[in-house]
Amino acid sequence: MGSPEIELEKTMIDDDRLSMVCVSDIEGEPPKLISNSFKKYTHFRDLTTGGKAQLVSCKDTNLGRRVVLKMLRPELYDDDVELRRLIREARITAQLQHPATVPMYELGQNDQGHWFFAMKKIVGHTLFEIIVGLARREEHYEREFDLNRLLSVLTQVGDALAYAHTRGVIHRDVKPENIIVGMFGEVTLIDWGAAKVWGMPNDGGEGTKGQRGGTPLYMSPEQVTGHRLVDERTDIFSLGVVMYEMMAQKEPFRGPDIRSTFDNIINMDPKPPREVAPHRLIPAPLEAICLKAMQKHPNDRYQSMQDMMEAINKFRSDSLFRRSD
Repeated sequence: MGSPEIELEKTMIDDDRLSMVCVSDIEGEPPKLISNSFKKYTHFRDLTTGGKAQLVSCKDTNLGRRVVLKMLRPELYDDDVELRRLIREARITAQLQHPATVPMYELGQNDQGHWFFAMKKIVGHTLFEIIVGLARREEHYEREFDLNRLLSVLTQVGDALAYAHTRGVIHRDVKPENIIVGMFGEVTLIDWGAAKVWGMPNDGGEGTKGQRGGTPLYMSPEQVTGHRLVDERTDIFSLGVVMYEMMAQKEPFRGPDIRSTFDNIINMDPKPPREVAPHRLIPAPLEAICLKAMQKHPNDRYQSMQDMMEAINKFRSDSLFRRSD
């Protein structure tokens, strides 16, 4: 399960604990040293480097809090295409003011003139880690993440995507590694680097099969084939794949290599999750929701994320009614 990019996504949740608020960080007196330049960032700690970006944890001395900075890897500093993508990611994320999206703090340049953006430091576990923990029958995950809790995570992600879709933004890389579950039930959908806004042209290299924004295991058929009209229904497909993996603890389209995986996405109907994992006692209505979301043709899926969330919430409501009857 998962993708080779997991280490990069996990860096935003580097510490699996909350740091204490220190008196020295909240003093009412004006700080002796104040700066609106890069000098306000101190106590740097490299998190990891993967893909085309590097993430760094540091302290914002103006506000006395730790944040995460994202910037290009050194060998890409002069790459205009990657720089535009970095800035676009910052601006798209900043436009999405939702409880399940990442707060964006600043876009700027460091002392060497290299671009970065600053964002909230997320604390929690990825949904990928939770699924792996459940598959291994680890007590902590089995105790904390029953079906109802997992559906709560899924609907918070769906609500964030529905909100983004109303703003004309398609995520295009929905996967368990990009879903963070916090210590108090909060859920964050991260990494909008592959996002597309209505009216925005495709990036270079996206006209060829397989060279699309996204992660192969979770791509929709239209992403794989490079269809120019990728809309919000591609996020519905990807969330259906996440839902399948969440219930069956197995990806529906994985092949021995990327080419086989793409062929499966385009041509293969996945086995129903109740057949793949009969021991999981997956309710038939949830299986039906999942399979509808993963239909090959966009017109056969839910036509909006709200519709999919309404179906899941109706199941949860009906189940609660049956339990209290």
